[in-house]
This record gives sequence, C-alpha cells and structure tokens, in this order.
Amino acid sequence: MADEYVIVLTTLPVDADASSFARTLVGERLAACASVLAPMISIYTWDGDVAEEQERQVVLKTSREAVPALWDRVRVLHPYDVPEFVVVPIVDGNDAYLRWIDESVGKPASS
Repeated sequence: MADEYVIVLTTLPVDADASSFARTLVGERLAACASVLAPMISIYTWDGDVAEEQERQVVLKTSREAVPALWDRVRVLHPYDVPEFVVVPIVDGNDAYLRWIDESVGKPASS
C-alpha cells in the first residue's frame, strides 16, 4: 500500500506567498498536506554561475496517481521558469496516515 503514495518537494522564493500556494494545492485535492518550512538559503548553479537565494521548501504528501495533475498545477502557480518538482516514493508508513492521504486526494468527498 505504501508504494501508492509519494512526497513531492518544491521550493519557492522567500517572498512568494507559500501559504497560498500550499492552500491552493490542498484545496484542489492535489495534495493531502503541504508543509511550508522556514526560510533557508539555497546555493545552486544557474546560467553557469553559482547563485544564492533565500527560499522556502514546500513538502507535499499525495498519491502517486495525483502526481501528473499536481505537476500541471504547480507549473501554472510556480513563479520559477524551472521549478523544483522532485517525487520521492513512500516505501513504508502508518497505514492510517496513508489511508488519510488516499481519502484527501482526488475527487471531492460526497455531500
């Protein structure tokens, strides 16, 4: 069951509204949970130079099935030309938590 779920990592500039970004993805049921981490320093190469920027890591918990739709939406919402979008499989976990991910992602619950 665990291999049906993933963690998706992305970063946003520190001045972006990471909370709104995360709320949108959870509200659209593309992720069960989004954790917005504290500002950090990212050092990376870009256009042949070493760059350093403040960013926030956003950790998204979702189903493997939701990844294509999540990626489509991240591309629309994300301010970077080349956003980080790294999918890490969940190899094991609390069955109740994994079921909660399943219930939280996808079609809206029936009223």
